[in-house]
Amino acid sequence: MSSFLLLLQISFRNIFSSFLNVVIGLIILVGTLFFVVGGSLLASIDKGMSRSIIGSIGGDAQVYQASSKDSPAIFEGWQIPDLDPIPDFSKIKGPLLSNPNVKSVVPEGINTAIVVYGNTIDQILEKLRKAVSPGSKQPREKVESLKAHVRQMVSVIQTDMAKLDKVASKGSFDPDAAKDLTKASSSEFWKGFDRDPFNHLEFLENKIAYLIPDSDQIFLSYVGTDLDVFAKAFDRMQIVDGTAVPPGHRGMLLSKYVYEEMFKLKSAHRLDKIHEALTEKGKKIAQDPDLQDLVKQNKLQTREIVLQLDPLSSQKAVSLLQNNLGLKETDLPKLLSAFFDTDDANFEGRYKVFYDQLAPLVELYRLKPGETLTIKAYTKSGVVSAVNIKIYGTFQFKGLEKSDVAGGMSLMDIMSFRDLYGYVTPEKMAETKSLEKEAGVKFVARDNAEADLFGGSSSVVQETTQKKINDKAELGGAKVKRVNLTEQVYSTEEMEKGVAMGAAILLKDSSKLKLTMKELQEISDRQGLGLKVIDWQTAAGYLGKFILVSKIILYLATAIIFVVALVIINNAMVMATLQRVREIGTMRAIGARKGFVLGMVLTETVVLGLAFGTVGAALGSAFVLWLSRHGIGAFNDAFYFFFSGPRLYPDLSIGSLVMAFIVVVMVTCISALYPALMATRVSPIQAMASDD
Repeated sequence: MSSFLLLLQISFRNIFSSFLNVVIGLIILVGTLFFVVGGSLLASIDKGMSRSIIGSIGGDAQVYQASSKDSPAIFEGWQIPDLDPIPDFSKIKGPLLSNPNVKSVVPEGINTAIVVYGNTIDQILEKLRKAVSPGSKQPREKVESLKAHVRQMVSVIQTDMAKLDKVASKGSFDPDAAKDLTKASSSEFWKGFDRDPFNHLEFLENKIAYLIPDSDQIFLSYVGTDLDVFAKAFDRMQIVDGTAVPPGHRGMLLSKYVYEEMFKLKSAHRLDKIHEALTEKGKKIAQDPDLQDLVKQNKLQTREIVLQLDPLSSQKAVSLLQNNLGLKETDLPKLLSAFFDTDDANFEGRYKVFYDQLAPLVELYRLKPGETLTIKAYTKSGVVSAVNIKIYGTFQFKGLEKSDVAGGMSLMDIMSFRDLYGYVTPEKMAETKSLEKEAGVKFVARDNAEADLFGGSSSVVQETTQKKINDKAELGGAKVKRVNLTEQVYSTEEMEKGVAMGAAILLKDSSKLKLTMKELQEISDRQGLGLKVIDWQTAAGYLGKFILVSKIILYLATAIIFVVALVIINNAMVMATLQRVREIGTMRAIGARKGFVLGMVLTETVVLGLAFGTVGAALGSAFVLWLSRHGIGAFNDAFYFFFSGPRLYPDLSIGSLVMAFIVVVMVTCISALYPALMATRVSPIQAMASDD
């Protein structure tokens, strides 16, 4: 013990004995600081991302059919995995819930849909068609206003074509289109509108509407689920606009992020982006090319607003723009262009004017809660299927409002999802087979199709005779009832007793994830459910691999730092040992053994490493604690998901601290080993020779 204490005294005395020791110590300090800060940040991002995935769609774990070719990838957008459906969700729900740590089992299925929107004139013509339809209770003033709006649109198209005709090459425009526009703008056309409105509307829809190329095709990613169960399981979900879908009803909730990006007036959405950048991110229009591009787009793309305004609204818009801009210009597009010519000085004022005075004259959103949307999607077999579904409102996940990852998915009821994805229930399959048997349908194999169909066989091809169908006789006097699916209400049993692509598992205690996953897999195997259980990180696809890749990069960078440190420390220790030949030789001359010299050099190096490593760890810990109070702002919308909110408040990772000290001790011991062995070979004779 006395020898060890002596070695410690010598080591502490020699920490700052040479410049080389200080260099070695600083290298160790920087490496340790980097390791502690980096490890804590990565651990905090890992926790943040897990909260985002678990709290939005993924849950703590996911289960899916084990026979599937792919595994769930819930945040990979259009890369829909090839999963075999779970035939009956109700048969797996009970066994999974039997585990005491399972809080909720939520059926889920991910698919993509296409929503095709007509252009602005299509939408106005549709309103006019409803207004003049038999039984319509629209007042005459409303009909005349819509007619005037369409006439103004035709005038705008004519003006635009005249401007383009001046700069375009000869023959660029269809002369028939010009004739159609002339006809649609004539007084004779509109005088005859009231006598035959539907033929006139057909002409406008077929000959005029296509001349405005602003129709949109919107792609939606959505999760089919039991919406009531989903809302209770994922407590971060909150309704923003409209209402929740009533339990048992068909319906859809659009993501608020998607609603703003896809369905809002483009000029207004660009203004919102500029406003957010100026007020929340501290950017300047004069210094940011992206903001300047948004301003330029608003200046040039004013037709979307012009086409929405009827003559009366156009007059109001011209008047308010003249007053705000102090101009006498009467051309609405020019006034709008001047209004949208914003800079850092005038933006806030014009942003307020737009929403207070101009926005009430137009429709900010092309779709409102309560309206019905026609959604088309490809079934698993590749056939396009469509459903009409009511949009009840919008939703978002608390803390992830601006995340394009968490906000990229809308929610659809499970019954509509099954219809769109093309799932056939066991009942429908049984009904189909019954009809096939009753009709005498014979299955023809692909390989034998030609022989069976054209080989003279009478068993497949038969003559048919024309027969008039007696509806009353066939239906037994019953009347055919049309079922409005949007108003149909389903029981919990009906929603659960059907197919699902998978299910999200939410736990009572997330710290027991691995154990619970093992238990759930055992339940599936024991009861023959045919399920595979994966954790949230695997289910997240490429996002789940983000942390793993980041850790590899951190450890690789740290390894490089410490390898360089090892080489430098080794060389420095060799030089330091050569400088101490006289001292070491003298110690050997007065009786110090090789073991003592070896221990002295190793102890000095370890003490040096631990001393500077402790300082580095303390500085790193202090920096992490400072960040935990002030937070790190999300650099862009994507980091909202990684941070699980607008700011990341990192926690000090004890694991990083322990690992940092282990690495420091290992590096210093390895780097000091060769110099220590050199020191043991120093003899008193060498010491005296060096003294001479």
